[in-house]
Amino acid sequence: MGKIKWRKWNNILHRDIGYLAVGLTVIFAISGIAVNHVSDWNPNYKIENKDFQIQPLKAQTQTQMVRETLQKLRINDAVESSFRPSAEELNIYLTNHTIHLNIKTGKGRHEFVKERFLLRDFNFLHLNHAKKWWTYFSDLYAVSLLFLAISGLFVLKGKKGLAGRGKWLTLIGIIIPIIFLMLYK
Repeated sequence: MGKIKWRKWNNILHRDIGYLAVGLTVIFAISGIAVNHVSDWNPNYKIENKDFQIQPLKAQTQTQMVRETLQKLRINDAVESSFRPSAEELNIYLTNHTIHLNIKTGKGRHEFVKERFLLRDFNFLHLNHAKKWWTYFSDLYAVSLLFLAISGLFVLKGKKGLAGRGKWLTLIGIIIPIIFLMLYK
């Protein structure tokens, strides 16, 4: 039995697991950037608002007000629900859009909601909304990333590897999150 060439097997496994992880890494990276900025924008939906003006409503009941509003706006979509936040306000909820109306003045805003292409799906996976088997697959991916991080330390030898500049870069990569933890915690 010959000597096991651990570095050769390390490099082979690092390469092959790295290839397997590419798709998920791209999905998780794009989703991660989007979700990091959730306070700046909605990463799942694009929301557009259009102001409008109609004649004040004459209807007395909420059902009649909804019907009159949709008729004036020439909207035939099915109503999911409606709500009166105050005596002067009417909200009408339709599939993928909402109407906010001041019934006394006729001033309103039409809010349209559209899913962001692919990004909503990426976020669905990244935030584990799928649950079930996806949880185990995602865990396997996390273990793969852990293996890639550790095995990557040993891919190169000498001054380009862990014995040389690799140790300094690894140390920086460990220190940066510690600094942020100290600053923000």
